[in-house]
Amino acid sequence: MSILDVERVRADFPFFGNHADGDPPLVYLDSAATSLKPQAVIDAVQNYDRHLSSNVSRGGYALARATTGAYEEARAKVAEFIHAASPEEVVFTKNATEALNLVANVLAWADQPHRIGRGDGITLTEMEHVSNIIPWQLVAEHTGAVVTYLGITDDGRLDLSRLDEQITARTKAVGITHVSNTLGSVNPVSAVVARARQVGALVVLDCSQSAPHLDLDVRTLGADLVVFTGHKICGPTGVGVLWGRRELLVSLPPFLGGGSMTENVTCAGSRFTAPPWRFEAGTPPIAQAIGLGAAVDYLSGIGMRSVTAHNQNLADYALKHLQSIDGLHVVGPVDTADRAPIVSFVIDDTDADELGELLDNQHVAVRVGRQCAHLVCARFKVPTVVRASFHLYNDTDDVDALVSALRHERTPLDTQAVRHAEATA
Repeated sequence: MSILDVERVRADFPFFGNHADGDPPLVYLDSAATSLKPQAVIDAVQNYDRHLSSNVSRGGYALARATTGAYEEARAKVAEFIHAASPEEVVFTKNATEALNLVANVLAWADQPHRIGRGDGITLTEMEHVSNIIPWQLVAEHTGAVVTYLGITDDGRLDLSRLDEQITARTKAVGITHVSNTLGSVNPVSAVVARARQVGALVVLDCSQSAPHLDLDVRTLGADLVVFTGHKICGPTGVGVLWGRRELLVSLPPFLGGGSMTENVTCAGSRFTAPPWRFEAGTPPIAQAIGLGAAVDYLSGIGMRSVTAHNQNLADYALKHLQSIDGLHVVGPVDTADRAPIVSFVIDDTDADELGELLDNQHVAVRVGRQCAHLVCARFKVPTVVRASFHLYNDTDDVDALVSALRHERTPLDTQAVRHAEATA
């Protein structure tokens, strides 16, 4: 039985009324890439465009004050959503990618003890999205730091067997995803944080795939810095979040220079504002941040524990039914313990891109490719995977539609595989 009234939830999302009369509705199973948006979020963004539309932290007139108030209210809502100690710990960025680039670069510029320099260590995992790999590789290239990686077990879990060898006294930063965007694994953050604390390393946690599904409490997670993106938690595109411990943010230099992040500028130099505004140079994503505030209001109104339970049930249902298909192999854990509603798979002798097109013809939308998780694909020796990801507006009927579409296409796919084998024999 569903934890949520999915039909009632879907009524909040205009997307589900988009299909023309007589056409079958699209089964949307790509929320790990971008989630759908409820009307409340759309209304919040449009309200800014129609009725506010001024800049923030600049004008002294009433409209500008109202806009600034709405923007800062959104910051407070996000802080409450992730259980931050104060809104001043929440920095708005344009996405999680920008937030991770911000962190990696300011740690290369920071004062000791956090500065990353020649010979220092940066530890990542093979599960990371490229957004949590490339910024660190670039920093290592320019500073002489060394990047190492925690591996993945055969069953799709984070391999902690060499944790003490890979996070050492030379390690300055540990970048880890809370939930793998391909494997769906929920990682044991506490074990990594405990080891990092022993050696004085900072932990940077990518929560882009956990924020949509779990009740995040940044104070108990133990990481020093947390990032996630708005468009995966039913918010607008163009806005992300960086959370950091207040005392850490105060100690770090700015990433970008410009308006609203300075207290005073002279020919000799500049004095910067306190966080979070120090990290928000220029005009920020005002409408998007306000929309994000509406998104967390919406999810909080439903209750993240209910969202978590609903999505866990979907993951369990999907894993059981997908694995009943001959030749289908799940890439990642095959049980729901510490697992998000993200299921990647391959089918024997079947090209994933072709399979994605065939599913699209059956009105089922999934993600096909390397999922920006190149190291995961290399680890499991698969060039690409098919990924189905679920959210609060999905139900078991959507899983059934996916399974039915796959079964419908198995016969022609098998025939194609035989013809290919005969042609290459």
